[in-house]
Amino acid sequence: MKFSTYSESDRQEIEALFTRTFSDSEGESEGKLIGHLVHELMNGTETDDLFGFIATEQGQIVGCIFFTRLSFGSPVKAFMLSPVAVDTDHQGEGVGQKLIHFGIKRLRELGVELIFTYGDPNYYSKVSFEHVPQEVAEAPFKLAHPEGWLGQSLGGGSLELPLGQACCVEAFNDPRYW
Repeated sequence: MKFSTYSESDRQEIEALFTRTFSDSEGESEGKLIGHLVHELMNGTETDDLFGFIATEQGQIVGCIFFTRLSFGSPVKAFMLSPVAVDTDHQGEGVGQKLIHFGIKRLRELGVELIFTYGDPNYYSKVSFEHVPQEVAEAPFKLAHPEGWLGQSLGGGSLELPLGQACCVEAFNDPRYW
């Protein structure tokens, strides 16, 4: 398994991975929705506001994650992990966790201070994410599942200072994703 930053030439394969993976697990409409999100992220987000990482095996992309910039009222360097996809045939092998660790290491090296995600607390707690109360860092939109708003400090500190409401990149600026 090889982990790396995605490149322009990977875009179609990545979009297909997300569409297929989310269609398999959540249904065709969710697959199309997330496939469209990934397309918008890769084609409409400023380079400094997006990091994408892939896992490949035998030349095929079997996993992909994205981190996009979150802005708060305070000067903190923060990103959000979302979405995450691992090919159905490779799920349960730790690919997602290894890919997330790889991405977090790279972001830490780049001076990112905080990362957030919105997802399953049982899964993301395995990669050091903890629940973030809305009073500490408010998500960009009202959350359908507030317990899924998670975060971690990359500098060893804690997430206790009130940061205010997060602003996300344009591709996530849609309540359907929240």
